[in-house]
Formats: sequence, C-alpha cells, structure tokens
Amino acid sequence: MKIYNTDKNKEYFTDEGCHIIEVLNQPETESVSVAHARVQVGATTQLHALQDTSEIYYILEGRGIANVDGVLKQLEKGDCIIIAPDKSQSIENNGDRDLKFLCICQPRFLFSNYTDLSK
Repeated sequence: MKIYNTDKNKEYFTDEGCHIIEVLNQPETESVSVAHARVQVGATTQLHALQDTSEIYYILEGRGIANVDGVLKQLEKGDCIIIAPDKSQSIENNGDRDLKFLCICQPRFLFSNYTDLSK
C-alpha cells in the first residue's frame, strides 16, 4: 500500500486560470487522477477540452457556472457534474468567495490531452 500526501504538493497557478493542487496523478494510477482546484472570485477558466478523458467536478466550497458545450449550469457546494471526453468546458466563479472543487479525471489527466479552445 502506498500513501500519497497532498500536503507535500504545492498549489500552482495554471495557464487555464485556476489554482491546482495535484492530489493524485501518478503513472501507477493511470485509470484516474484527482486534483483540488480553486478559482478566484470573478474569474473564469479558459475554455478547453480534454481529449479521450472524462472529468468530474465535485464542488467543495463556493458557487460557479459550468459551461459544457455551451450549456450553462449553476453549481454550488455538494453538486457534482460529469463532463464527457472532448466536450468544451470552463467554469466561472460567480460567488463571493473562492470556488473550490475536486477534478476527477478518467483516465488520469495528461497535459498532452488538453486542448485550449480560447483562441
């Protein structure tokens, strides 16, 4: 059994426009990855798609508007949204505090599967 300690992982800011802590994203767990995302008040992440990768957002704190293939859905603490592979996606923090959520990717997130759609 192996324990992964996220306290050792530092939060970093992505080109996508959010802060990320990689909770679990290892070659030995190729079927899934988990990241803790934080979007600041008033910010919207870059429109993007994940090739051949589904993603689940589980909202921990705050509220936001998910845009998946042009369909907008209001999300708040406790909500969960499933984003199918290759679908355009972004999330806007329309609340009054940081929006925090888990991003669960299947298979695991790889930068090579990320497509920037904002251009």
